[in-house]
Amino acid sequence: MKKLSKTLAFSTLIALALSCSVKKDGFVNRNFHAVTTKYNVLFNGEQAYLKGIKDIEDNYRDNFWKRLPIEPIAFDEDKIIVPTFKPGTGFDDADAEDEEPKQLTSFDRAEEKAVKAIQKHSMNIRGFERNRQIDDAYLLLGKSRYYTQRFIPAIEAFNYIIANYPKADLIYDTKIWRAKANIRLDNETLAIETLDLLLKLDKNEENLSDLQRERAHTAMAMAYEKTDTIHKVIEHLKLATRTFKNKEQAARNMFILGQIYSELNHRDSARMVFQKLADYRRAPYKYRIRANVELAKNTEHDSASVVVLARLKKLIKNSDNRKYLNALYFQAGVLEKGRGKFENAEAYFQKSLKAKTNTDYQKTHAYEQLGNLAFEKQQYVLAGSYYDSVLGLTSKKFDQEKRIRRLRRKNKGLTTLRKFEETVQENDSILTLVGMSSEERTEFFETYIAKIKKEDEERRQQMLNAQNFGTSFGGFGTIGASTRKGKWYFYNDQSVAFGKAEFEKVWGTRALEDNWRVSDKSAKNVPDEEEVAEAEAKPNPRYMLATYLEAIPEDPKVVQQLKDDRNEALYQLGLIYKEQFKNPQLAIEKLERLLTLRKDRQTELAASYHLYQIYKGIDDMTKADQYKEVILTKYPDTRFAQVIRTPDQGPQEEKKVDEAYRRFKNIYVMYKLNKFEETIEEVDKFLPTLKNSNLIPKLALIKALAIGKHKDKETYKKALEFVSLSYANTDAGKKAKEIITQLNKVK
Repeated sequence: MKKLSKTLAFSTLIALALSCSVKKDGFVNRNFHAVTTKYNVLFNGEQAYLKGIKDIEDNYRDNFWKRLPIEPIAFDEDKIIVPTFKPGTGFDDADAEDEEPKQLTSFDRAEEKAVKAIQKHSMNIRGFERNRQIDDAYLLLGKSRYYTQRFIPAIEAFNYIIANYPKADLIYDTKIWRAKANIRLDNETLAIETLDLLLKLDKNEENLSDLQRERAHTAMAMAYEKTDTIHKVIEHLKLATRTFKNKEQAARNMFILGQIYSELNHRDSARMVFQKLADYRRAPYKYRIRANVELAKNTEHDSASVVVLARLKKLIKNSDNRKYLNALYFQAGVLEKGRGKFENAEAYFQKSLKAKTNTDYQKTHAYEQLGNLAFEKQQYVLAGSYYDSVLGLTSKKFDQEKRIRRLRRKNKGLTTLRKFEETVQENDSILTLVGMSSEERTEFFETYIAKIKKEDEERRQQMLNAQNFGTSFGGFGTIGASTRKGKWYFYNDQSVAFGKAEFEKVWGTRALEDNWRVSDKSAKNVPDEEEVAEAEAKPNPRYMLATYLEAIPEDPKVVQQLKDDRNEALYQLGLIYKEQFKNPQLAIEKLERLLTLRKDRQTELAASYHLYQIYKGIDDMTKADQYKEVILTKYPDTRFAQVIRTPDQGPQEEKKVDEAYRRFKNIYVMYKLNKFEETIEEVDKFLPTLKNSNLIPKLALIKALAIGKHKDKETYKKALEFVSLSYANTDAGKKAKEIITQLNKVK
């Protein structure tokens, strides 16, 4: 009996050993390697691959403000992975041991398993593969390489399947994957040809499954998107959404189709697509919610917007939509703005900003809308603040968007305007204090100090109440309290924050170090306890009357400078409101106030002329004639008076300037054409006709440069020295000096 058992065991071992051979085409061998490949190596590889796909889905974030990419993955299009080999690679493993091991991704591990399956379990006997799982291993190999952006090696794996397994059940999937890899390599024409052939054969043979048709049409849309053939993209996206086998990709395709219609301004078609997607129960929820938002974007501001707004409000009330509130609030605000409900719109935009789930890009749109509302209400300073927020949140990726560039130009004027408005406000405040008597100043600041003391006390009491509330429940406060347990001082965040604020009021910001009370660390003596107590008892400067009284300027020169700065700011504001923002009322307000504060010749003439133009533009001829009379009576010989008297002819001085500039350009062109002697001759004729013109130094420099082109170095240097000395403070003089320095360096 024992002998029989040993014989059976030995026979079993022999059978197993023989079945492990990949060189024998036996029934046991084929099935052994097929089962081992499928349920061992390939199973682990597929799991690693699926984990990699899950990581991509978890980490990828769609920007629904832009047209979504058809395939939700971000590839670096400029990244080309080329294997590099050092001399002697493969002969000396010592160097390899010194290199740091590469951190493998899930797709790297999937590729390893696929390679292992091919190397250890392939049964290529007399040119035929007998292991039916090897084609799956090659497909896994190609897909893993695709997701690690190694498209050429991926195509090699796909081509191997197509060449060696033409009747495999995965042949159609392989051709689709190969086409996608070609699209990534910018071989979209080849991809279109192969996919078109695949789909045409499908019509004849009807071998493609619905899922494979979806994938093929999706890949075709990707290829045509690369060629900017938008009507073909639309055609294949429609075909890819007929069956909805892959719910995620089909919903995405439908959403992109709606976005394309919207970009083409086919709003009716866009609304139909988004309405269908929003109501389609099988579609993933995120696409349904976003479809509602896009539906609102493509709704005209008429009676239909009321229905869509009610739909958005219903979605907002649903607690399941919390992470979409930023977009829902924003679009509700857009609809309210379109209906003329500006207060409601502003409230929705503010709610969009405060939504817990948010992105910086979404916030830029909300801030922009708030800025536009403020701008339309002529609250330019507030609008500028909102636009600043937009630019502050804009990343480098979107910095060159047309919307951002346009807003940056718009905000440039607002920044200047805000600077002048702040100057006027600040200087007015200081000058008001300067004009007060000592008793009025004292009364004013005592009232102010009492106010800030009261506010500080209320804030202190609020923090103490929060602290007591938290400790009464074992350290669990509900208003901003820490989740840590215990009643110790430093376990309560409110107490710590309050203590820090009080410390900084007395001591300021101090580094954490020994002798922190001593500001001057070079001092040898450490303060004693009395000095420390005295420092701690030092009153808060914010509560001291002298702090404010001493800050009021008394020097007449300083006061006059404040007035001059304010008056200049008023003049500049008048011009900005008149020319840039086309706001005649604010321009009139600033310029007329300027005339009440300052009446010198230059100010009165310029301000009166601008007020004359503004009143004439708004058809208030009574006021226009008033300022016209000021100019013609007091300043009859000025350029402004000439313009008013002969508006059709224009000022003669400007004509002279234009003629001089035209002649200067002709001389410069002559110099660029290497006509150096003619250039010198023309400059000598032109210079005597000019008086007090900024063209004189430029002409002198051109003459010197022309001399340098056809005369010796010493003559050239003398000509440059003349320009450098005669026009030292001009750009031409500085340029001449630079050239002389360079000439001196050359021996």
